[in-house]
This record gives sequence, structure tokens and C-alpha cells, in this order.
Amino acid sequence: MFADSAKIFIKSGKGGDGHVSFRREIFVPDGGPDGGDGGDGGDIIFEVELGLNTLTDFRHVRKYVAQHGEDGGRRNQHGKNGEDLIIKVPQGTLIKDAESGKIIADMSGENTRQVVLRGGHGGKGNQHYATATMQAPKYAKPGTPSKELYVILELKVIADVGLVGFPNVGKSTLLSRVTNARPKIANYHFTTLNPNLGVVDLDEGKGFVIADIPGLIEGASEGIGLGHKFLKHIERTKVVIHMVDAASTEGRDPICDINTINEELRAYNPELLERPQVIAANKIDVLYDDDTYIQLIKDEFEPKGIKVFPISAVSGKGVKELLYHVLGILETMDSKPVIFESEFDPNEYNDNADDPFSVYKDEEVEGLFYIDGPRIEKMLGYTNLESEKGFMFFQNFMKNNGILDELEALGIVDGDTVKIYGHEFDYYK
Repeated sequence: MFADSAKIFIKSGKGGDGHVSFRREIFVPDGGPDGGDGGDGGDIIFEVELGLNTLTDFRHVRKYVAQHGEDGGRRNQHGKNGEDLIIKVPQGTLIKDAESGKIIADMSGENTRQVVLRGGHGGKGNQHYATATMQAPKYAKPGTPSKELYVILELKVIADVGLVGFPNVGKSTLLSRVTNARPKIANYHFTTLNPNLGVVDLDEGKGFVIADIPGLIEGASEGIGLGHKFLKHIERTKVVIHMVDAASTEGRDPICDINTINEELRAYNPELLERPQVIAANKIDVLYDDDTYIQLIKDEFEPKGIKVFPISAVSGKGVKELLYHVLGILETMDSKPVIFESEFDPNEYNDNADDPFSVYKDEEVEGLFYIDGPRIEKMLGYTNLESEKGFMFFQNFMKNNGILDELEALGIVDGDTVKIYGHEFDYYK
């Protein structure tokens, strides 16, 4: 089964904790600290796998977790880094933040490998905190936490040209004639279930990639039928070929069909109507009066700058002229594939979320101040406030991070109270 979207959970590895230990060899009394650092957690990495063309595998496995870093050990032993988790996706896969819908990465063009979530950093062992005045630190830094995220994977086929039209107008027949694609062809009124891609090879090594975009019926942009799922595939295309049944073999009005599909494109993404369009008026092999029917279509659309080509996908009549016209349009455009820019970096978001702290004054109780935030909470996690040296480390942290300056800016004076996550201190300058 073809699958072009999936929602999965990803989580990077946690950094290992730094270790607290001291040398205890014979003949080395009062040995110094020798706690090792924790290992870094594994990253979540997405890579393009050229052999893949669907997201079906993600329908069965929806949770992806990288390995945690190991804790540090005695004798300066560094914890082992967690292994990265590499997730293989087809070329053309968009990775979006599930909550906001913003694009994290577009796995297209030269972007074949993307670190989406970085693992946590390993914490430093107590050997790093020894100083001339603090020779036996009894604390180490914990590893930074892992990052986790729900993401939407969305496959948008990479093609220069999108072939659109109502079911049974001959798109699959044309695709099989002009490319090496072998779509399933039958006389049925239901839409093709898969986007079919093929390469059009013209003279002198020139050519382009064309995709039969299925599911475009009236109401597609509102989710009727399968259109809502497949409209996304046209967003990368640079030229749109409208294919219509010029002979109206099923009683459809080709002019109405083109206008209906354009309305669905506009409703889905108005920018799609800014792309060059060409009309392939198909089934001229069953027309009794070619000129009359074709001229009606030309009179309607050519004044709008949309060229009309009478063709027969069955006999091949007019197909060459259509293809070379499309090639001429493409040669005036940027040859690079349409790639969507990143709108959201989960690493930056998560990293910044760990940094802030807040210093504020109680508006109801005179002389009471509060300090909180992720940076403060982490610092308390690896600081022993019960020891004199640990308390000195705490004071230096407050000074070096500008927290004391902020308290003074709020008007703190000697004797006022500062509360920090269950700890309470009297302030004296």
C-alpha cells in the first residue's frame, strides 16, 4: 500500500551523569577527585534512502528512541556515548513539527542527512570542580536531558511537471507512452491510488520528470475522495499540465473540468495558480470535428496565456509538440528542485528552554524574593548546599550569572529573604 504521511514519536538520548569519586590507592592518602564524565546521548538523524518511495514502514513502527549516554565512572572513566539512531526516509520527505505544523527539514536536493534532535551532553565528573580552595568537590554535573518530539512525515514527490485531470481522461495512458513508467491502466471512474512518476527523455539528452497527480476531483481540497492526500504532491512541480477529455466521451465539459481543478488548486494553495499551465486536450482520435471542440477550449484559455495542445495519448498524435513546449518552459526556470525552507529548529528550541531563569519580587510580602528556572534547578541538582564548599560554589554561580545584580536591581536589602525551590536564604551583601 502506498503511504505518503505518518506521525511518529522521536526522542534523542539523555547525556550520562558525571561521577563523584576520589582516589583511594594505597600510599595516596586524601586522594583527589577522579570522577569521570558522562557520555553524550545519541542523536536522532534522518537520512534519504534512494530505494524507498513510500512511508509505509512508519505505519507499523511509530516510536524511535536513541541510546542514552553512560554515566561516568571511577578513575576518570568516561561514560560511553549513546549510539545515534538513523531513520531512513524517501527522497522528498518533509519533516514537520506535529504541534505547530512548521517545517523542520525537507529531505530533498542536497539535504540527504539531517540531525533533527541532538542527544543530551554528558555531565562533568567531580574532577573538573577541584580548585586550590576546593580540593575535594562532592558534586558532579548531571547529563543534560534528552529531547523528544512528535513529528509528521509527509512525502511530496519530486517532479518537474505535474499531470492533473479528472479520472479517466487518459493521464495514465499518456504517462506510459512518454516515460518508462508502467501505471495500471483501466477504464474506471475511481482515481489512481498512487502518484506515478516517470522520466521523459527527449533528443540531445534533454528531458524532465513528470508525475501523474491522482485524486483531483471536485471537493479534493476539502478532503473529498483522496484528493486532500495527494494535492500535496503538486507543490514541488514547476509546470502543470491539465489533461481533459476534449471529446467529452463521458459527457463532461472539458472547460468546466479545467476551471474546477484550478479552483481546487487555489483552495489548497493559491501559489499553485502562479505556475505555468498547459492544456493537453486528449482523445482527438475519437473526435469527428477536431477544430470545433478544440477551438472552444483555445478560445477560453489561450487569451489567458495557457497554451492548448490537441493530442491523442493512444496514437501519440500531438504528444511530441506538447512535450517540447513544456521543456521550453522548464528551460527558462531554475533547474533546482522546489525545496521548502526550514521554519523550526527543535534543537534550538529545546536548548534555549534549558537556559532561562527568573528573578522576581513577591508583590504581597515585603522583603521576599524568588529565583527559579531550568538553569537554577539543574544547578541545585549537582550542588551540595549543606557543605561549606558547595555553598561557596552556589554563591559564585549566583554572582557569575548576574543573579545578584538582578536582585539588587529589584531593591533587595540586607536581611531580605530569597526562596529557591524549597531553599530559603537571608540576603547579606
